[in-house]
Amino acid sequence: MRRLDGPAPYEPVWQAMKSFTESRDADTPDEIWLVEHQPVYTLGQAGKPEHLLNTGAIEVVRSNRGGQVTYHGPGQVVVYPLVDLRRKGIYVKEYVALIEDVVLGTLVSYGLEQACRKPGAPGVYVPLPDGSLAKIAALGVKITQGRAYHGLALNVDMDLHPFDGINPCGYAGMSTVDLKTMGVATTVQDAGDRLLKRLLAHFP
Repeated sequence: MRRLDGPAPYEPVWQAMKSFTESRDADTPDEIWLVEHQPVYTLGQAGKPEHLLNTGAIEVVRSNRGGQVTYHGPGQVVVYPLVDLRRKGIYVKEYVALIEDVVLGTLVSYGLEQACRKPGAPGVYVPLPDGSLAKIAALGVKITQGRAYHGLALNVDMDLHPFDGINPCGYAGMSTVDLKTMGVATTVQDAGDRLLKRLLAHFP
């Protein structure tokens, strides 16, 4: 496990993940990286520029992960599992479900038992009082020769206003919340530790 000093710029971390993944061999141990990023919007491989509404002074990076557009910033824990899925016999859909399960388990540990998936929209959501769902964790991965990188982002205690500048994950009007909004007082480090504990149960 590597806990990167932060808030860290996005692009150098992405390039380091990419280099690690492309240079690893069949015996390279898996790693899990935890980081907070400096403010940045990232567009996935299928990301459409029209989902960038008002980015202001925040940097926009086109990334090679899956998914549409999201925001990273201080107060959000980002977890990058660098895992050889082929070696573990895990298929991509299983891996995505596994990561969502890790987030769901973490949210339950904070008392958010109603956290859920949303069909057709990867990530993890929580219900609001009006019955709608708000996104609390985003997911985007890249698989190269059976090896995964990129990962997940859980909103902990952050400025949520930058999400108003995009259609989060390509969905117009989607609400975005953090743990603090949901009444959970915790830190990025504690949330990262809880996510890490559950990931390590799957990827010892």
